[in-house]
Amino acid sequence: MKLTESERLEDLQCKGLKIIQDKNLYAFTSDSVVLANFIKTKQKDVAVEIGAGSGVISLLVQAKNKLEKIIAFEIQPEMACLCDKNIKLNKLENLIDLHCDDAKNFESYFPKASVDVVFCNPPYFKPTNFPQSEIKKNAKEEIKLSCTDLCKVACEMLKNGGDFYCCYLAERSVELLCGLQNVGLMVKEMFFTENGKGQIKLIVIKAVKGAKFGVKVLPNLITNDENGDYLQTLHTKNYLKNN
Repeated sequence: MKLTESERLEDLQCKGLKIIQDKNLYAFTSDSVVLANFIKTKQKDVAVEIGAGSGVISLLVQAKNKLEKIIAFEIQPEMACLCDKNIKLNKLENLIDLHCDDAKNFESYFPKASVDVVFCNPPYFKPTNFPQSEIKKNAKEEIKLSCTDLCKVACEMLKNGGDFYCCYLAERSVELLCGLQNVGLMVKEMFFTENGKGQIKLIVIKAVKGAKFGVKVLPNLITNDENGDYLQTLHTKNYLKNN
């Protein structure tokens, strides 16, 4: 597959997966890898990704779990085009269905309460005036997808007993947890990530539709060393899925 001048090919270091990133678009971060390693599914599950970006999470989840099908939504055409290239690059066209559409329109593709797993690394910053491209702004800031809408759509997609996986900005944890509870998605597992300087960065959760109260709080996951460099050993945490 021929790359453009702004694209680069990277090794995901998982079952031979490769991914194209484009410096003019939005490049995935360690958040996506952490979330992908936390997601656990059954082989017969049908899963949905809300906001697929370059496709990194769907690629990793499919490779690690070998699901029946992943249905991926990406609202931005430029990112959807890149995601499509990455799906084809890894020969996963038969296992990942990509739709360039708002996930809120999901009933055009499948009925309510029909999928087993939903996962999302959403735009979790409030809108700012920071100068950046529209593509990056939409990927990082909740302009096209609010926390309230995310919780509502995920719940509507899921079967009763289905799982929702998500990461969110730690300082906005209460918004996520309240939003999930309000629609009947009960958080059952959660942990926080921290950098090498002891700063808490993200909350990562698994919620279950229709479950009872009671959450297992897992140990914090340190993702960076003291210099800010991404650690390669965080896969040793026993609640993350190894390659």
